[in-house]
Amino acid sequence: MLLDEIVRHAHNDFPDECCGIIATNGDRAVKVFPATNIHHSPTRFEIDGREVIRVLREIEDEGWELGSIYHSHTRTAAYPSQTDVNFAANWPDVVWLIVSLENREEPSVRVFEIADGSIAEVELEVVS
Repeated sequence: MLLDEIVRHAHNDFPDECCGIIATNGDRAVKVFPATNIHHSPTRFEIDGREVIRVLREIEDEGWELGSIYHSHTRTAAYPSQTDVNFAANWPDVVWLIVSLENREEPSVRVFEIADGSIAEVELEVVS
């Protein structure tokens, strides 16, 4: 399951934040593209621009869309930080998935739309 892959990525990159891209086809996630956090930091993430371009080309070649950017919070709740809100301004119309490892035994995952500084939670529907 794609969500399991994302949570596993968060665990594997701990204590640093993980990050990646999720391709969608319509309303359904179809592929996860785990990326490297170039900052190797527990408090911020960024994907190398060349990696973003490669992933976006593959998504376009498959006829999919860029559906979501994901990352983890290693010590805080799955809610966008001010840094996340500022970063989201560069990616309009993208949904943000955050995995919190605040409780590593029970990670939480939440999804948000962030536009013009406003945060709105979106329902995450997990389909097998």
